[in-house]
Amino acid sequence: MRKLSRKYGKAAISFALFILTIALVTCVDVAPIGPAGTSVGLSHVNKAVHDLFGVHMGLYKATNLLGFWAILCGVIFACMGAIQLVQRKDLKKVDPQILALGALLVVTGALYVLFELVVVNCRPVLMEGETVPEASFPSSHTVLAFVIFGAIAMLIRDYVNDRRLAAMLQNACFVLLLVSVVLRLISGVHWFTDILGGVFLSVALLQAFSAVLEKIRKSKKTE
Repeated sequence: MRKLSRKYGKAAISFALFILTIALVTCVDVAPIGPAGTSVGLSHVNKAVHDLFGVHMGLYKATNLLGFWAILCGVIFACMGAIQLVQRKDLKKVDPQILALGALLVVTGALYVLFELVVVNCRPVLMEGETVPEASFPSSHTVLAFVIFGAIAMLIRDYVNDRRLAAMLQNACFVLLLVSVVLRLISGVHWFTDILGGVFLSVALLQAFSAVLEKIRKSKKTE
């Protein structure tokens, strides 16, 4: 129980930091430094980081490719769940880990839609084909890569019996997660606080997911 409480506690702290980031970027050091005069909070910090890295559309495209890999991984688990549903003919008999992953992705998608409607920040650059700045907080790509690669790293131990192979796959997930976030930052298509907010939100979601997985594994041991 203590372990679960710690996970939920970490999720709560991370979500609180996410909310704090929203408060800071909407209320502190707000200045019109974005394209078309869009205002950005923590403007000195955001501008300094953006000026440091500049804009690199090649890295932006590379992160999009990594995002497709993340989506593909999610689709693989979705297909596993669909196959189990067809074979077992009962949603309750689908692996609870896969159902938990599905719920996590639904929540992630809902949050994506929410922050497309509730604009906190706009991108520091106009994207190709766009005439007005797009919403950019939190970085949806950061959340997508962080949540999917992180969740799959947690699930690998349930589906790969070979410890060495499982460790290799988990390490690969963590590397892809880290590379996705870092490249997204230095590509220059997001403000620093967009990435930071995405990381805080992702950690909150993953800690909650980890707690759910822990409960599932404990219940299986008692069966």
